[in-house]
Amino acid sequence: MAPPAAVTVATGLPRLAARLAEGGEVRIVAFGSSSTEGIGASSPASTYPALLQRDLSESLRLGVAGRPAVTMINRGKGGDDAEAMARRLQRDVLAERPTLVIWQTGSNDPMTGVSVERFAKLTRDGVAAIRSTGADVVLMDQQWCRRLSGIDGAERYGAALHALAEELGVPVIRRHALMQTWVAKGLLTPTQMIGPDGLHMTDAGYDRLAKAASVQILTQAGLAPTAPRP
Repeated sequence: MAPPAAVTVATGLPRLAARLAEGGEVRIVAFGSSSTEGIGASSPASTYPALLQRDLSESLRLGVAGRPAVTMINRGKGGDDAEAMARRLQRDVLAERPTLVIWQTGSNDPMTGVSVERFAKLTRDGVAAIRSTGADVVLMDQQWCRRLSGIDGAERYGAALHALAEELGVPVIRRHALMQTWVAKGLLTPTQMIGPDGLHMTDAGYDRLAKAASVQILTQAGLAPTAPRP
């Protein structure tokens, strides 16, 4: 059976678009757990936030004259679930006065026992808090991996995230579907995307994720992405 479509309907990133139009500073906070921190990457430069910063900066510099470089702030912390992220949202995210927050969430909650209902409430509250500052927010769903696939009910957290995003009009980087698509197209194998622990992404997986996120963010900000890195 073919994997689900990895296309996200553009809902727009008005704050980011406005900042780019006025030539102002662009600050992006990558918020999440180990996938954001970069567990599984060979170095900090191979994490998805670092690669995304490079991709966005290159696209903005080459594609639109005079655009500022992007400042990417990595606020990923391995092992965090929705409860832990809620406790540090103000300090680690809102205090940075971001233009855009990319919030990767929902992977640890099935393993730590946070209920789906509690996860959805904390995510809803977090989106509201981010938006109250004027920042845009993009959600990122679970990775596709054997560790999560083996946990009964893990898929309910992804479903809850997507339902909430649709209700609130929040764009989603559909990592789970993207990873299935990469395999279906022969771009990566499951073992090339996910390390030996069956949970954390590899350099190759993070690289593909950064490319996909860059294209989506630029498109939803109203810009035509330049050709992605080879």
